[in-house]
Order: sequence, then C-alpha cells, then structure tokens
Amino acid sequence: MKLLVVEDEPKMVRLLERGLREEGHQVDVCTSGVVAVEQAEAVAYDVILLDWSLPEMDGLAVLRRWRERDLRTPVLLLTARGTVGERVTGLRAGADDYLVKPFDFEELVARLEALHRRAGGHDVERRLGPLLLDARRRTLSCGQEERTLTGREFALLSELWGHAGDVLTRSELLSTVWGTGFDGAPNVVDVYVGYLRTKLRELAGEAVLIQAVRGVGFRLVITEPKREGRR
Repeated sequence: MKLLVVEDEPKMVRLLERGLREEGHQVDVCTSGVVAVEQAEAVAYDVILLDWSLPEMDGLAVLRRWRERDLRTPVLLLTARGTVGERVTGLRAGADDYLVKPFDFEELVARLEALHRRAGGHDVERRLGPLLLDARRRTLSCGQEERTLTGREFALLSELWGHAGDVLTRSELLSTVWGTGFDGAPNVVDVYVGYLRTKLRELAGEAVLIQAVRGVGFRLVITEPKREGRR
C-alpha cells in the first residue's frame, strides 16, 4: 500500500514510518495539517493515517477539509481521545476507522489493510501464469504448494508483478518498496530478489522468473506454462 502518515510527534513518526516500511508499505510523512491537506490531494494514497492532535490545523479540521473537497481516500484517525462522544465526532467528520493510543502495532496494520480491502484498492488474489498471489495472507502458491512472503518480499513481488515484462531499475524499486528515505545499501534489492527467486523456483520451476538486466534492474517474466505441481 501507499500510505500517508500525518503525525507531528517525532518519536511516533519514526516508529510508524519504520514499522510500516518493514511491513512492505510505501510511506510518506507530513507533520503539519496544513501541508497534509494539499499532500493528500496531490498524491494518490491507498490509506491515510491521521493524528487528531496536529499543529496549526488539527486532524479533525484536516479531515473535514478533505471530505469537503470530495477526497474519498480511506482515513484511520489516530488519537488519545477515547470517549464514545469523541469517537462519534471523528467518524461523523469523515473518518473510516478510529484507533485510540496506546495501540498494538499489529492491530494498526490490520486495520489499515482492512480499510484498503474495503475500498477495493487491490484484488485479494492475483494470478500470473501458474502462480497465485494472496494479498490478504501474503502467500504465493502453485497448486497445493504454498510459500509465505515477508512484508518486503510481498511488496517487491507486487511491484514487479504489476509491471510484468517491464524492466524496473534498482532506483525505482528502492523508491517504491523501501521508500525515498531509505539510506541502507542499494544491493538490498538484489538480496530480496534472491529470496524471491528461491520461492519462485520452488513453486514454479522455470515458468516464472525474475530476470536481471545488466546495469539496469530486473523484470518478471513468464517463460512457459507449468502443468503440474513441483514435488
């Protein structure tokens, strides 16, 4: 998913940005409600995580502005305000879901993914050649055989899958899968391509490959149909 996190507390920003990227999501961050109003309209996000308490313009005002401008992106409102009346106020202002601090990170991720599914942001299952990619369970299968993908493996395969046959540069993959703020080693793409190649080979043999294009990047290709499950 491509996510916008609108939060001004530095520690929370770092935790959310790092955690969501580790789950394989693309994350942009805004620390100002005023900036967030325009940012959400300029970029097509799948889901927005919005803190109620923001400087200059609070989250509720930001949310109302978006809805007045007919921005329909699903919004998860994050706040320390936990009374029934406050929750109702947030939902009536246009929030699609509500999570009270402190919260469990796994629940946060599950709620974001549920909002994305309800919005029809992606097919739960996608097929390429003999392979089936299950977005909800993050699994890759062929017949009765199945492999579980990590969040980063899922994000990388989804990106290659969405551009099957096209060459994607390492820079493009770093930006979309690891985020523009990633400052680790560029060869991390090659490392994760290696992980995916192993799982693809175990499931589909040579039927679906990630090919390296020297000096450029990688592409996902179907080389031949696979008729039987690999044993």
